[in-house]
Amino acid sequence: MRGDTVAGDRPPVEGNRWWLVVAVGLAVFMAMLDMSIVGIALPSIEADFDASPAAAEWVVLGYLLPLVGVTLPVGPWLDQVGKRSALVFSTTGFVVAGVAAGLAPNLAWLVGARIVQGSFGAILFALGPALAALAVRPEARGRALSVVATVGPLGGVTGPVLGGFLVDNLGWPWTFYLNVPVGLVVVGIGLAQLRADGPLRRPELSMVAEVAVLGTAALALLGGLALSAGRGLGWLALGLAGLPLLYLWLRMRASQNVRRLLRTRAVGGPHLALVAQTTAVGALVFLTPFYLQNTLRMSATTAGLAMLAFPLATLLVAPVAGALADAWSTRRTALSGVALFVVGLLATAPLNPDWGAVDLAWRLAVVGAGAGLFSGPNQSAVMSSAPRELLATAGATTSLARQLGFSLGPGLATTTWAVSGYTALGMRTAMVIAAVLGALALLCLSRDALTPEQPEPVRVTH
Repeated sequence: MRGDTVAGDRPPVEGNRWWLVVAVGLAVFMAMLDMSIVGIALPSIEADFDASPAAAEWVVLGYLLPLVGVTLPVGPWLDQVGKRSALVFSTTGFVVAGVAAGLAPNLAWLVGARIVQGSFGAILFALGPALAALAVRPEARGRALSVVATVGPLGGVTGPVLGGFLVDNLGWPWTFYLNVPVGLVVVGIGLAQLRADGPLRRPELSMVAEVAVLGTAALALLGGLALSAGRGLGWLALGLAGLPLLYLWLRMRASQNVRRLLRTRAVGGPHLALVAQTTAVGALVFLTPFYLQNTLRMSATTAGLAMLAFPLATLLVAPVAGALADAWSTRRTALSGVALFVVGLLATAPLNPDWGAVDLAWRLAVVGAGAGLFSGPNQSAVMSSAPRELLATAGATTSLARQLGFSLGPGLATTTWAVSGYTALGMRTAMVIAAVLGALALLCLSRDALTPEQPEPVRVTH
């Protein structure tokens, strides 16, 4: 059986620890869920705190900004600390911050708790792929990473559905309390499956400076996109203010590991493909509810059921993708997935006003199947090519690429739609742009997918 490997030299593993893979998948699912579940709770939060929509938006932005600003700097730190301690620390911090958000007496408290929660979420996103890669033998790595790369994004897609139920029946604080049982399961499995492999270490001051630089750049980029939709395209120039900061970060010593990783053969292409693919997904998931409810005049319940075709198809295809990656080729499986993804987007782009729920659902299922076939193998391709000592850094860079895509997609879709005056043509144009992004991902993967893979025997330790 053909399995890709991680470069390095490790003692042999005695068996695959699938429970640890499940725990990592749950942790990433939890962190992704908190990106989207709060959106549907914003009207209730506005009412309870007598806040404006602009102020309430910081409940979402407060979580997203540290995901962009912290994920990259934390990767090299995770490469130097014990993985067991890191998992317990990040999961516990995430859950405690979520409880603090649910108990918030005012909006400022809530936003502050969300910033802390997003910081711990960034650690979970960076740590997850590295732990999954180390939990199993090389020949099972594709399946393990498919679990994490597929289950995690499902949290983002199912968040609005689950959040709506919780807000209607229990109140908005329960969108945060939901993390408590999940976090306890993750910590329990982590303690049972991981040996004590070292303590945590205090981050260096250079990491704090790196977080400040990248966080400010993220604020400029996301703020420019958010403001351009409502106040004009001139606000996109705000995003340009982030470019000097990115250049400054590239000159910092702290970026050395990231630059080294991205120069590694067969690593850069999958990263670019991931940004393009997740941006397309973000645009699709943002636009679809408006099309279903405003154009097709469907109820929220019917629209939600139609949209479930996407995550269900992704979930069903993911195990097949992992098996194909292990037995055939990670790169070619990912390439096949993104090709199917593009086909589904092109079929969806017309957004015909005469379609029914079934007409859109099968198209979303094709898109979801392509996403499921792409996500895990693409992640596995990166982790297999990354040097052993940069595994956590690779987890951080791929997580950042994914978060950037999911953050940029709605902004890009909104801006494109707004330019047309929120017409049906503008919505279709945004969908075509999503398909073009999918085609860009296809191009990014094509060169590496056609190059023969050269696995190096690696032994993975507990």
